Amino acid sequence: MREDAVVADSTSPDEELMRALYEEHAGPLLAFVLRLVAGDRHRAEDVVQETLLRAWRNAGQLQRATGSVRPWLVTVARRIVIDSHRSRQARPQEVDAAPLESMPAADEIDRALRLMTITEALGDLSAAHREALIETYFKGRTVSEAAEVLRVPAGTVRSRVFYALRSLKLSLEERGVTA
Repeated sequence: MREDAVVADSTSPDEELMRALYEEHAGPLLAFVLRLVAGDRHRAEDVVQETLLRAWRNAGQLQRATGSVRPWLVTVARRIVIDSHRSRQARPQEVDAAPLESMPAADEIDRALRLMTITEALGDLSAAHREALIETYFKGRTVSEAAEVLRVPAGTVRSRVFYALRSLKLSLEERGVTA
């Protein structure tokens, strides 16, 4: 007894039906689906495979049918393509991760946000208070050096820095920044 005869004897009626369906309808079905999916061969092959899988699940119904099963297969394939299209429309569009990878690290973003908030809060101060803070805190000058640059007495610089810090604290609290 030949080997292929043994294989043929061991096939079930479902397998024979699937082979017959594939041999007779897969080629024309693939050509039909390719037109529906704008030539996307991989998607078309997936649709044909799903169509034949549904045919296998409904094997009993197909065997009882009179005439060709191709209209049934074409209808199922067309519905699969439509359902696939609708599901893609319903889902949000996937985004490319590349722009996210070029974003700065979280600490850089936090630092930038802190600087923006402090800059806005400094804008709420009077010009004299802002100048005193910039000279002492941001430029690192002593009170005496700041007094020389600003051309005011050292006591005035100390007073302006004190009131500027108090105003700055209130301004930052209004923006949701707490110590």
